[in-house]
Amino acid sequence: MPTRPSMLPRLFRSSLRLTLSAAAVLLSLTSSPLQAEVRLPAIFGDHMVLQREMKTPVWGWAAPGETVTVTAGHERQTATAGPDGKWSVKLASLTASDKPIEIVVAGKNTITLHDVLVGDVWVCSGQSNMELGSGAIVPREEMAKAENPQIRLFTVPKWVAPQPESDIAPAPETAPLLGKWEVCTPETVAKNGEWFGFSAVAYLFGRDLHDFTHQPVGLIETCWGGTRIHSWISLETLSTMPEKVSASRGAANFRDHYEEIKHTYETVTLPQWKATLDQWTQDNKAALEAFANEQKQWGQLAHEAAAAKQPAPPKPRGPKPPREPVDPIHNNQTSCALYNGMIAPLIPFGIKGAIWYQGEANSAEPIPYRVEVPALINDWRKHWGQGDFPFLLVQLPNFMARKPDPSESSWAMTREAQGRALTLPNTGLAVAIDVGEAGNIHPTDKFDVSHRLALAARHVAYGVADDTGMSPVYRSCKIEGNKVRLTFDHAGGGLVIGTAPEHFWVSQKHAPMPAASELQGFAVAGADHKFVWATASIEGDTVVVKNDAVPNPVAVRYGWADNPACNLYSKEGLPASPFRTDDFPLGK
Repeated sequence: MPTRPSMLPRLFRSSLRLTLSAAAVLLSLTSSPLQAEVRLPAIFGDHMVLQREMKTPVWGWAAPGETVTVTAGHERQTATAGPDGKWSVKLASLTASDKPIEIVVAGKNTITLHDVLVGDVWVCSGQSNMELGSGAIVPREEMAKAENPQIRLFTVPKWVAPQPESDIAPAPETAPLLGKWEVCTPETVAKNGEWFGFSAVAYLFGRDLHDFTHQPVGLIETCWGGTRIHSWISLETLSTMPEKVSASRGAANFRDHYEEIKHTYETVTLPQWKATLDQWTQDNKAALEAFANEQKQWGQLAHEAAAAKQPAPPKPRGPKPPREPVDPIHNNQTSCALYNGMIAPLIPFGIKGAIWYQGEANSAEPIPYRVEVPALINDWRKHWGQGDFPFLLVQLPNFMARKPDPSESSWAMTREAQGRALTLPNTGLAVAIDVGEAGNIHPTDKFDVSHRLALAARHVAYGVADDTGMSPVYRSCKIEGNKVRLTFDHAGGGLVIGTAPEHFWVSQKHAPMPAASELQGFAVAGADHKFVWATASIEGDTVVVKNDAVPNPVAVRYGWADNPACNLYSKEGLPASPFRTDDFPLGK
């Protein structure tokens, strides 16, 4: 699937570049350790949530050698700024509290942070399906319920950086709520973000967690639509991966030659393109005027067709201008650049865990994605220095046209890569194979996605012993003559034939469909590796699969398609994760 440089409209991106360029100068000035005043990174502020039950890091800058004291309630810690002006302390473990406290940071000047809560902090990251704001898809009546002073929101401004930054970029003028903690209200949920407000998945996840823990929840949204995973991994880790040699070299080149790259783009590449575009516009003046008239006529015809409930005529196609060159300074596809600008500045802020919704942009390269997903998890855990904190992923939903016969699928391969992350400790998976939409890469049912993340969090992060909040996952198979018997982990109260949950049908404005009478989505293959549809039945906690035309089966696949028809669920209503029992070469 093609990726795009930004979810933002082109004109907005152009103005954003200017704003961020100015912001970069400001950031470089305010980051100087030569300034005498005590300063804190932007992640510390009024209304924030500190992570409970851990030694909480607090850090910042002051004059070299300056003594800095941090007070939180009865807790008091002191540090001395080093030669580079940096200082840090760790507060003793704070117990969860919905009663606001103040944090006082004192040196030559004093900073007081007001209305600070202690609870659980979650980093919410990924690409556009994580970024998609609550204002776009959360119904108005649900948004009205967002008045919750126990939930706090923080959105990291989008920023591409050549090397790890010590602080996040300032908020662009068009999104003033970014880069600071906000109390959760209908207004802040709708506006604290760049794409229809604060992340719907993150907000709904946090709301679900708060209902479960009854403790404050802090949500840090740091995501960017259309981005690939290697943009979110540090160069330190990427450079150790044989599969990403080219990507790590590109990141190193961006770091080492940043000023030269910037200068060439601004003084040579961009002016040349603008001159070419001006000349093209003059040369195609008549064609552009004719196209404008054709568009106007088409608009009228489309309006008339809609009134008559007829399909609109094909849209006219105009002349194509010279392609705008990629801006290398603000290219969110640059390896490691988003880790540098949007993750590194948060480290080592105390967190409970992370949720991750990404993979669409990597679906064309699912094989290297197998190593990139665990690499990202291990990378963040290593740099945060807070152990194997919980890391929960959303598995890609169903998408694109449904195919009549079993076939290879890059989306299925990407889902498999995501599922492999469960081999790492303290990981969980929200399976979304039943709540996607064939024609919409941004499916509107984020309720079930976030709820399944929260269910996984209960098991992985909060010690709920039973696994009824986890989707069934394939464990093993046994060939019995012309049949294959499959066993599963996390089968909950048992396996059943199911259908998509109620929220999905509500989001589709469709009455709930009844569950089918038989299992769907299973295919079987013999020694020729050719898969054909199979019948399947539930027997206890196992599924038995067969096709009489395949007397000697060797492999089974389930839900192995871009948009499969599959309906194996646990009794708790969670869909089984798609899988394959084989290790046949893929992509052929």
